[in-house]
Amino acid sequence: MGGRVSGCDEPCPYAEPWVTDPAMERAADLQNTASLTLKFKFNPKLGIDNPVLSLAEDHNPSDPWSLERPRFCLLSKEEGKSFGFHLRQELGKAGHVVCRVDPGTSAQRQGLQEGDRILGVNNNAVEHEDYAVVVRRIRASSPRVLLTVLARHVHDVARAQLGEDAHLCPTLGPGVRPRLCHIVKDEGGFGFSVTHGNQGSFWLVLSTGGAAERAGVPPGARLLEVNGVSVEKFTHNQLTRKLWQSGQQVTLLVAGPEVEEQCRQLGMPLAAPLAEGWALPTKPRCLHLQKGPRGFGFLLREEKGLDGRPGQFLWDVDPGLPAKKAGMQAGDRLVAVAGESVEGLGHEETVSRIQAQGSCVSLIVVDPDADRFFSMVRLSPLLFLENTKAPASPQGGGSASLVETEDPSLEDTDVPSVPLGSRQCSLYPGPGGGYGFRLSCVAGGPRLFISQVTPGGSAARAGLRVGDVILEVNGYPVGEQNDLERLQQLPEAEPPLCLKLAARSPWGLEAWIPPGAVEDWALASDLL
Repeated sequence: MGGRVSGCDEPCPYAEPWVTDPAMERAADLQNTASLTLKFKFNPKLGIDNPVLSLAEDHNPSDPWSLERPRFCLLSKEEGKSFGFHLRQELGKAGHVVCRVDPGTSAQRQGLQEGDRILGVNNNAVEHEDYAVVVRRIRASSPRVLLTVLARHVHDVARAQLGEDAHLCPTLGPGVRPRLCHIVKDEGGFGFSVTHGNQGSFWLVLSTGGAAERAGVPPGARLLEVNGVSVEKFTHNQLTRKLWQSGQQVTLLVAGPEVEEQCRQLGMPLAAPLAEGWALPTKPRCLHLQKGPRGFGFLLREEKGLDGRPGQFLWDVDPGLPAKKAGMQAGDRLVAVAGESVEGLGHEETVSRIQAQGSCVSLIVVDPDADRFFSMVRLSPLLFLENTKAPASPQGGGSASLVETEDPSLEDTDVPSVPLGSRQCSLYPGPGGGYGFRLSCVAGGPRLFISQVTPGGSAARAGLRVGDVILEVNGYPVGEQNDLERLQQLPEAEPPLCLKLAARSPWGLEAWIPPGAVEDWALASDLL
């Protein structure tokens, strides 16, 4: 058995490394390129049947054949920046399309390309999920997210072969996930020793009943990260030093043999956003508040967090009022409202989202210890929220609510009668890059109308209301045959977005929308 890294100076023996032969893999690729375009098939369980498509090579954007299979893009958000791509819903059909990739960003470096279809977010297949839910999943995964994507032309071929309802996204099997394990040193140290092969490939040998085993590290696990830092390029001495510097406790990202094998078969990276938490020292908390006669009983304040970036913090938690009874603590940082991340939002927009919940509010928070921990491992606390689901929005979308509390007469389920007329609105993108509303299309009557308005967003501040009819977009009348083409170009158009609107029909939406005739569209892209 190898020497114990956790405090011992004994050298760890070298293990014979398991190495693939890249030249053989490339030869297999070349042998099959002639039949790739139309003959590959997707397996709903493992994603693909053609062995050429399951090779676990890094994506090479200059290799055209690497686009013929699902690709995995592990994106990291740099401080104060986005992941670097814009996402929109495919107009007229289900699908989530990368419509722009910003140069010099994580998205570009990881090979994300314009036109790619998003199949999965982390280990969640999202092909058939609502667009707003997909955006919420990506934002909730910040600062790191693993996207499964497919090139547009390959996606179209697969859909033609298998139908619109087929599942194209390869995912790991139930219970097969990397683990984030927090280990506290005891009299036996951390309870593992390390063997290694080539640079950056380390495996753990556990002591029976030791601290690592109790923390959930599986037998034969491969070590991927130490305290949020990848060991991929570490030497053995660097790893030993890193573990020693951890002191009395350390957080490891590890993958058991079964996880390694499945990821190898799928070509999926052993990525941290796939991980499940084991014996973590702290977790996010979900608070459900029911407004009382004296309010909720807390103050929301914007200030700099542990990482120096602005955040929304909860203070002045009054004893005996709903916030305190729900478990809120002074100094908690607000992570999400109704399950939707508020990272990067300004103070006013965050307040608007809370107010839009009405008298029942669901907040996800972290205390300073949890904030420090998740910042260290560079993972979103929302990935480790257990047994808590955000309340569904009134119309089943990803938005917290469609009701704006500033206008108590507006209700999304009962549209009041308003005299017809027209007005002009100019909109600028919000902090997330979107305009904050969705369109629906009908075959007869007014062609386009507002079907959803995000509380606190650009559209809400400009006065857009659910049911408003679109008459003109940037000076062009709608209702023509080229509406779809024009709408597809709007995400790339320079702001402001100028709309001419007619007020809601005095007969209500139901008067001119035949049952089943509504087609929901997302107008603008979201910067992610």
